[in-house]
Amino acid sequence: MSILKKLAGQTAIYGLSSIVARFFNYLVVPLHTTVFLPQQYGVITEMYAYVAFLIVMLTYGMETAYFRFSTKEGSDPNTIFSTVLSSLVSSTAMFILMAIIFAQPIAEWLMYPNNKEYVVWFAIIVGLDAISSIPLARLRTEDKAKTFAGINIANVLVYLGLNLFYLGYCLPLVESGGGNWLTETFYDPGTGVGYVFIANLIASVVKFLLLAPTMVRGLTKPQLALLKPMLAYSLPLLIAGLAGMMNEMFDRVMLKRLLYPILGEQQAMYQLGVYGACYKLSILIALMIQAFRYAAEPFFFSQAKEEGSKELYAKIMTYFVWVLAGTFLFVMLYIDLFKYFIPNEEYWVGLKVVPILLMANIFLGIYYNQSVWYKLTEKTSFGAGLAIFGALITLVLNMVFIPKYGYMASAWATLICYASMMVLSYFLGRKYYPVPYELGKIGAMIGVAAFLYWATLVLNIPQMQFGFPINVVFLLGYVVFSWFLLQPLKK
Repeated sequence: MSILKKLAGQTAIYGLSSIVARFFNYLVVPLHTTVFLPQQYGVITEMYAYVAFLIVMLTYGMETAYFRFSTKEGSDPNTIFSTVLSSLVSSTAMFILMAIIFAQPIAEWLMYPNNKEYVVWFAIIVGLDAISSIPLARLRTEDKAKTFAGINIANVLVYLGLNLFYLGYCLPLVESGGGNWLTETFYDPGTGVGYVFIANLIASVVKFLLLAPTMVRGLTKPQLALLKPMLAYSLPLLIAGLAGMMNEMFDRVMLKRLLYPILGEQQAMYQLGVYGACYKLSILIALMIQAFRYAAEPFFFSQAKEEGSKELYAKIMTYFVWVLAGTFLFVMLYIDLFKYFIPNEEYWVGLKVVPILLMANIFLGIYYNQSVWYKLTEKTSFGAGLAIFGALITLVLNMVFIPKYGYMASAWATLICYASMMVLSYFLGRKYYPVPYELGKIGAMIGVAAFLYWATLVLNIPQMQFGFPINVVFLLGYVVFSWFLLQPLKK
């Protein structure tokens, strides 16, 4: 229990920083969806889908490789860190240079021929973020969760502050016919959604500078001989990461590409904007998964050699699912409140994707928890294979059904993809690194949460009159059921 409390404490710190940081980050969603039409918000949704792919590509699994090799017996953490950092700096510099040289052709391929500056800005953003991932990983291995949290929160506060300045202050002032030296000096109405990207660029620079002391501390001469085993370990993770990003983000790319010839540019971007905004309402489960991963990955490696580690992993999974299923129920019972996170009612037509995406994220969280088996056994090629399997499901389902069903097809494809990966990973894990997961308890908690949500749909009680207090009863029912279910674990 002391080990579980340590993990819970670290998850709480990482979770608090992630929740605070992502909360501030997501505070721009009400601002963006108020200022921009769905078609304009579609541009933001699409560009950040590409960012997710590029971050994975530029880190090429070296973050996890750093965890693995720096914790090996007899290894020098400073040498491992210096080697990994040198590799990423070199590859990132080449990427940024190529992006600057070919900015115009890339912009034309993206269908933004008049905005080649987007390509340059995002090349620098993803480059700095890729390099920053390694000193952030170092802070995690050194248990410096507070420093880690402070830097991430500072990054997001800069991003939020600049969004408020450009879109909350300058834009309304200029549109009302006013202005002052600030708007004349720093604001150009023609930049539009570009100010979202400029704010991100400046925030990434600030984060990079704050991490500079961690980067230079204890630097030694890189050992190029170490790169070969590191790359052998990490490259399957790169494939897994790219395929994973395809599962998570490629639907946004495909929506535009597949709907454009059928519905035209405006309707395609409208669907993309609505889907991207409503996807944000699955934030709570996504936050919890991210917080857990930050704490759990180094924790799992450090506990691997301890007696009873597999039983510990199983207990962690049960508690993890308990929290995720409860979060699903909480969000869906109070969706009539959560929807005001997107103030513009024009986006609410897409709210029907929220329960599908929340459940999909539960399956994704379970899959991430299961991934301990191929990371600890160094069978990372299985991780790549599982991600590719999921990517194929995502690709096929979206290509077949998006032209007919639009963004609803993307939501269901996400659910089917993550559920399939979760099931396949479980059976492979039983063969190579069997963990005695509490399948009955896990299934019961997810099933009860889904049943209680379904019951509210059947009852169809008006929320503003009786629904909210009745929902409290439903939530308490889930808590009481879980309390009895988890008693053997507590003992």
